[in-house]
Amino acid sequence: MKLYKTNIIASAVALLTLGACADSFLEIQPKGTNLEANYYQNQQEAYNGLVAVYDVVGWTGNGFVTKQNTLNAASDDHYAGGGGPTDITALQVWSNYTLDPATGPQSELWRKGFSGVFRANVLLQKLPEIPMDESLKARYAAETQFLRAYFYFDLVRLFENIPLLTSPVPTSEMYDVPQADPSAVYQLIESDLKAAIQTLPTTVDMATEAGRATIGMARALLGKVYLRQEKFDLAAQEFAAVNGIPGETSQYGYKLLDKFADLWVVDNKFNSESIFEINFTSQSNGEWGCVSCTEGNVLNIMVGPRGYNAISPDAPDFVSGWSFLPFTENFFSTIQGDPRSYATVANLDSLEKAGAVTYEKGYMNTGYFLKKFAGREADRSTGGGVMELNFRQNMYEIRLADTYLLEAEALVRGGGDAGRAQQLVDAIRARVGLSPIPATLENILNERRIELAGEGHRWFDLIRNGLAADVLSDRGFMAGKHEILPIPLLELDNTLIEQNQEYGGTK
Repeated sequence: MKLYKTNIIASAVALLTLGACADSFLEIQPKGTNLEANYYQNQQEAYNGLVAVYDVVGWTGNGFVTKQNTLNAASDDHYAGGGGPTDITALQVWSNYTLDPATGPQSELWRKGFSGVFRANVLLQKLPEIPMDESLKARYAAETQFLRAYFYFDLVRLFENIPLLTSPVPTSEMYDVPQADPSAVYQLIESDLKAAIQTLPTTVDMATEAGRATIGMARALLGKVYLRQEKFDLAAQEFAAVNGIPGETSQYGYKLLDKFADLWVVDNKFNSESIFEINFTSQSNGEWGCVSCTEGNVLNIMVGPRGYNAISPDAPDFVSGWSFLPFTENFFSTIQGDPRSYATVANLDSLEKAGAVTYEKGYMNTGYFLKKFAGREADRSTGGGVMELNFRQNMYEIRLADTYLLEAEALVRGGGDAGRAQQLVDAIRARVGLSPIPATLENILNERRIELAGEGHRWFDLIRNGLAADVLSDRGFMAGKHEILPIPLLELDNTLIEQNQEYGGTK
């Protein structure tokens, strides 16, 4: 992928090329918008453009920065870990809240979001004039609107004050794009999702189209958007449509898996509990020369225990990894004794004491590793490229247990049907053999913490419910500042974009 930039806004002018490499932005002056002028002439080229928008969902940023690993590092469930205090600095400084406009994960998260927005805008502009089947064209447009809403939702809740772009930016205007009021961004997100819901299919062919947008995906995302804005009744309505009767198969075919551990079986992709899933492959031939070009799951190598050596034949077959994102002692005490602990936490401390394994103690080691995503010898890449960059385990962006608990939260916070909230929580706990507990907000959030550990949701849960300052104060979190990220420093050069007040700006 060849995208030209002096900043990310400028990259809107060159979105024709459609490969997967996310780090080949060239630091040169943009030349114009002619690159896509002769493209999008037929259905195949429209499809290629749609694939290019989807491609951004699973991007790995420069320096192994991803949405999931940075959000985990920022939460109270994980330390950044790794080999030392400067190992992937973007994770370290968000984990200990020393990030600033020049240092942190914000550049990669901003770039990912706006790259997705720009690609979506190009396709939405080109689609009306492409000679192709009109119903197929409408579906492509709906998928693109869903994806644009997805990218904008991450951007607005991470940065708050962002540009709002609904069409490609001409070269002459690319440095003059102002930030929008967050309410206008949310309005576009809601509009895109509502429009997409009218056209998206209810189901897709899982053999050929797994992962493409459906009505259920869009309604689940819309529920999250409503909940973030504290539109509790509307959020509960969307989640209820997705969830159906707790414990049974919903109208869109979703159902909790019988066994929690089956969620993390690598071959169990796009199962009945999966709503929005990010697909990874071991066949992309990812190499060290372009880490961001890989389409493998880098979290698998990042979270594995460093210097791992299995002594006992019964020891787990972990690949020796880089020891990032060890669970905190507080989290382990929370999940200890819960039936989900075994599938969630790899307790290397206990295994080593039993003489089953040895491992190197990485930075901020606790002995508790993210077992859900720790790479396994059985799943080593057999294709080309380096092993570390080509794991194939998928990631859940949204799964049914997530939407069950979000609906329960919306009901409790909005004074809705307490009985249904109880049923939703009960269904999650019954799946792992636990008895009911009252569906209070505290219990719901604790249930989310255990059920969704390591999946990138905890930080947003804390922010959404105003709990981050209390929970993360010992990590350096400052109320009124760290609820959002700073605008990346590069985005302020020669543009109308202003830094957020929380980081010394005026916005």
